[in-house]
Amino acid sequence: MDRIEIDGSVLEGGGQILRVSVALSAVTGKPIRIYNIRAKRSPPGLRAQHMNAVRALAQLADAEVAGLGIGSKEIEFNPGPLKGGSFKIDVGTAGSTSLVLQALMPAMSFSHSKTFVEITGGTNNPMAPAVEYLQEVLLPAISKMRYKGSIELLRRGFYPRGQGIVRAAVEPIKTLKPLIIERLGEVKEIKGLSYSSRLPAHIVERMARSAERIITGAGYKKVEIELEALQASQGRCAADPGCGIILFAKSKEGAIIGADSLGELGKPAEKVGTEAAEELLRQLRSGAPVDKHLADQLIVYMSLADGRSTIRTSELTLHALTCIHLSEKMVGARFKVEGKEGASSTVICDGIGLENILVNV
Repeated sequence: MDRIEIDGSVLEGGGQILRVSVALSAVTGKPIRIYNIRAKRSPPGLRAQHMNAVRALAQLADAEVAGLGIGSKEIEFNPGPLKGGSFKIDVGTAGSTSLVLQALMPAMSFSHSKTFVEITGGTNNPMAPAVEYLQEVLLPAISKMRYKGSIELLRRGFYPRGQGIVRAAVEPIKTLKPLIIERLGEVKEIKGLSYSSRLPAHIVERMARSAERIITGAGYKKVEIELEALQASQGRCAADPGCGIILFAKSKEGAIIGADSLGELGKPAEKVGTEAAEELLRQLRSGAPVDKHLADQLIVYMSLADGRSTIRTSELTLHALTCIHLSEKMVGARFKVEGKEGASSTVICDGIGLENILVNV
């Protein structure tokens, strides 16, 4: 099979190109070379979380990898058959466990047997989806495509040491169904989690109160925000102090919109809550049933599905456009975008109908 050449500097120009390319390589069995890795980031090249995502996919796909190392700007990935099994991955830093898991999840569903993975690192990071987002937004969306998986948070992990633990289990499937998410409909409830580790309990209370005030002020009456203030004696407590809040709006049509904000030194708890609430309201005001973060995560699954998928997103991001570019190049899926970057848009995809020949289900 001819090797596919991927320029890591195009469009988004960051780690997403690496993760999506290697994930699609593992799923399809197509060998790739990626160069100019993270060319638009400072510093460029592989970081720990990117390297560990590639290593994990290499284990899953019994792949040969060349060029893997911190700071490397070029790798070759030559996959074998996806074999399933149990894996443990330690990012070694507070690098995002969610981004590593995102890279693994498509390949896990096309393995020949059930796959278990335990990832140690950061669970709530800036510029990455929280573990709760994968649990409450991504998994329900792809489960509509027949995806069968679960994600469990065992311990939180914050900067600088990370040390959070996430476990995931995914069953193999034969094919993915196409996905249709076009209508938001009436919002029936807004839920959330205000969480902290090794900090006074009043912080989670203040984040939650601030978020609830903003949301109810916009006319939404049913708001339930759970409080989680972990201390060192509790098993889920992070090794380092940290906090944040994540919110989910669920509609009668079955759509789920997510938004979150992380605390940081010197940032008032009220501001953390306000940021998450205002972001959620911005997404809802668009009237679209797919938030801007979910859209780019769904592109890979849409490209592999058996049939035409259609989603309407609150905002077409450069991340989504990057995933579309890679999915077209790697697997030959056909996309049509109605809208433009930065605006509410509809994404239509004729998937390739990838069939898992390793299972008989």
